[in-house]
Amino acid sequence: MAKDGEKSEWKEFLWNPRTREFLGRTASSWGLIILFYIVFYLCLGGLFALTMYIMLQTLDDHKPTWQDRLSTPGLVIRPRQDETFEIVYTIQNTESWDMYAQALDRFLSPYNDSIQAQKNHECTPEQYFLQEDSGDVKNNPKRSCQFNRTILEACSGLHDRYYGYQEGKPCIIIKLNRVIGLMPGKDGQAPSVTCGAKKYRVGKDEWRDDSDKIGEMIYFPSNGTFDLMYYPYYGKKAQVNYSQPLVAVKFLNITVNQDVNIECKIHANNIPTGNERDKFAGRVSFKLRINSQN
Repeated sequence: MAKDGEKSEWKEFLWNPRTREFLGRTASSWGLIILFYIVFYLCLGGLFALTMYIMLQTLDDHKPTWQDRLSTPGLVIRPRQDETFEIVYTIQNTESWDMYAQALDRFLSPYNDSIQAQKNHECTPEQYFLQEDSGDVKNNPKRSCQFNRTILEACSGLHDRYYGYQEGKPCIIIKLNRVIGLMPGKDGQAPSVTCGAKKYRVGKDEWRDDSDKIGEMIYFPSNGTFDLMYYPYYGKKAQVNYSQPLVAVKFLNITVNQDVNIECKIHANNIPTGNERDKFAGRVSFKLRINSQN
C-alpha cells in the first residue's frame, strides 16, 4: 500500500488535476518564472555585448594596444626542415640536398624583383622609413620597402639554382624576427649579422668550438647588414606587403665529413646582447655537416 501511495504522490506532483498544477506550479506561475529568466538572460547578454563593444572601441585593428616587446628579437635560418636546426647532406647524393635548394626557392619566390616592383616602394637607403599617423587620421595601409632577391647575389638562386649545395659551398639565409615598432640600430648604424663557431661543452669544465673547421664565409648584402629603411615594422595588417630584410652567408671551404657547430648573432648599438638563458635572443645556432665520398 505504501508503494501505491508513493506512486499517487508522484502522479499528483507531475500533474494535479484538482489545482491544475504541473510540477508543483500553475501555468501562470510557470509563465512568470520563464518570463523572469528570459528578461534576466537578455539583460545579462546585453550587458556582456555592451562591455565587449566598449572594449573593442579601444582597440586598433592595425596596431596592438598592448604588446610585450622583446628586448632582443631572435634570428631564424632558412632552409630548415625541422626543429633540430641541422643541415646535413652528401655532395654526391643529389636527393640529400635538393630539398634544401627547393626550400630556399619557395622561401625566396616572394622576393623576386618583378613581384617586389609591383607591390613595394623604392625607399631611401640608410634611414628609417617612418609612416606615422596624423592624429586620428590613420596612415593605412602603410607602404613597404623593396627587398629584391638580387641583393643576395651568389645566394639568390638566380645564378646558381642549387645555392652552392652541389659543390659543398652552401648558402644559409638569416632573418630577424618581426617586432612591431622596433628600430634596430641608431645614429645611422645599421644592424648586422655575423656567424662563427659555437662553443659547446665537452666536459664538466671544458668547452670547445669548431673555429678550425668553419673556414671562410662571405655575406650578402656586404657586411651582413639589415638596412635601416626596412624599419620600423608596423604590423601584419598595417603593412600587408612587408618584406623582411634578409642576410645570406655562404660557406666557402667548410671542413667536410665533420659536424660543424655554428652560431649567428645580431649586432646593433641599441639591442642588448642575449644571454645563455635565452638561446634564441639575438642569435641562432645550427649544425652543418657536409659529407663527401671522395
